[in-house]
Amino acid sequence: MASTTADRRMIKIAMSAPYLDRDEEQALALAWRKKNDQEARNRIAMAHMRLVIALGSRFRNFGLPFNDLLQEGYIGLLEAAARFEPEREVRFSTYATWWIRASIQDYVLRNWSIVRGGTSSAQKALFFNLRRLRARIARGDNHLTSETIYREIATALKVSTADVRNMDARLAASDVSLQAPVGGDETGASHIDFLASDAPLPDEEVTEMIDGERRREWLHRALTRLNERERKIIRARRLADSSSTLEELGADLGISKERVRQIENRAMEKLRIALCEASPAFA
Repeated sequence: MASTTADRRMIKIAMSAPYLDRDEEQALALAWRKKNDQEARNRIAMAHMRLVIALGSRFRNFGLPFNDLLQEGYIGLLEAAARFEPEREVRFSTYATWWIRASIQDYVLRNWSIVRGGTSSAQKALFFNLRRLRARIARGDNHLTSETIYREIATALKVSTADVRNMDARLAASDVSLQAPVGGDETGASHIDFLASDAPLPDEEVTEMIDGERRREWLHRALTRLNERERKIIRARRLADSSSTLEELGADLGISKERVRQIENRAMEKLRIALCEASPAFA
């Protein structure tokens, strides 16, 4: 109720503000631009609050407080007043419309959903025009399929059909809190309780930890079966994060890369035998 009263008060003040003729508007704009006259800027802004209200009304169907839309539009109006160049001989309302609409659109995109959408100009156009275009396309033919409508919208806005489909799905459903109750408050369950986790179960973590320690111990013992050159080759070729090439090891050991390959194969066979002895099932 308080919000509605505030909206009405703001609209009443805006509608009672006097209009500015072209000469008066130019004089105030020059006073603000050349003399930094704050009162002149405020008079220009107040005289165009009707424009903020008119543009803000176009975004009421996004479910956001109208008072907030007007405040964001007023920010855009002040920005337009600060940047307006009267020497270009353009009416302030024409210039301010772009700033007001952009400010309101940015607010809607930031607050309509917790998931940010419309990051590109094409995506923004899709977000704000999808419903209108879909209604216009379907108005003349009730037998059009959704895919046909999506294709026509994609062509009109120069986006992909997948983008149109995804945006339509987003606009059709609102955000749901993970803490929201499921099946009524009496169950005590919330949406987050039904999210599947990719993490292993506690018993699986413990089993993996124990098995990992056991495998490392088996490998450590198996490596003792190798001579120094074999261990160096296995560590460099099989156990290092970035394995060495046969050529690199050959140059380091002073042997050919074919000889390195032969030693590696022989060492791997020794490791296989040692691991089979430690655990046939693991091998």
